[in-house]
Amino acid sequence: MPKKRGTNKKDTQRLLPVIHIFCEGAKTEPLYINGYVNKEHPNLRRLKLIDIKKTNKNTPVQLVKEAKKLKRNSDIPEHDSIWVVYDRESPAKYDNHLHAQAFAQAKANGVKVAISNVCFELWILLHVCDKFNASYLSYDDLLKNSRLKNGLKKLGIKDYEKADTKIFEAISAKISTARTRAKAMNQATIDSSEFDIDKPYLLNPFTTVGDLLDAIDDIASKA
Repeated sequence: MPKKRGTNKKDTQRLLPVIHIFCEGAKTEPLYINGYVNKEHPNLRRLKLIDIKKTNKNTPVQLVKEAKKLKRNSDIPEHDSIWVVYDRESPAKYDNHLHAQAFAQAKANGVKVAISNVCFELWILLHVCDKFNASYLSYDDLLKNSRLKNGLKKLGIKDYEKADTKIFEAISAKISTARTRAKAMNQATIDSSEFDIDKPYLLNPFTTVGDLLDAIDDIASKA
């Protein structure tokens, strides 16, 4: 049976593409993405063009597997896109070969990846700090040794909590700045590394969360 969402071919052709998103985190990433959509493109929420999936999977390989199932088995149009959002984490917690497997499977199946090395908090850090050339070994290392907490305190956030719904509102004025900083940081990391964009899990610091925001913006421009 062909993939469709409308009642006939003409209806299907008129439908706008939907972005389906699987997140590693149950709180931080969905809160940010929902906050971005509500602030920048509230019409996408009304039109149900951003679909953050509920899942109990929380590793790159598992998330990509779920994304592949959706792409292959669900009755969704071909022009929809499917993203997975996950952290690099420390090699001790999640080995390079598992990241390589997840990334290769995603690429082979047309699944988009928004990865942050070392964790999603790097992306948040880029909103509040202009010194972003340090690499971190883990989430705990970033939280302890970066300027994330101090930057958030200046915005009225006393301590960093993943489920804090006030964080997005506090940093939202700096989204454009974070995107610019991320591009500069990523390029500096690539320039100083033996690895390239095909192995983002080996680039530190590095994040492609901005690519997901670009995709959301693109959908909004067609809505």
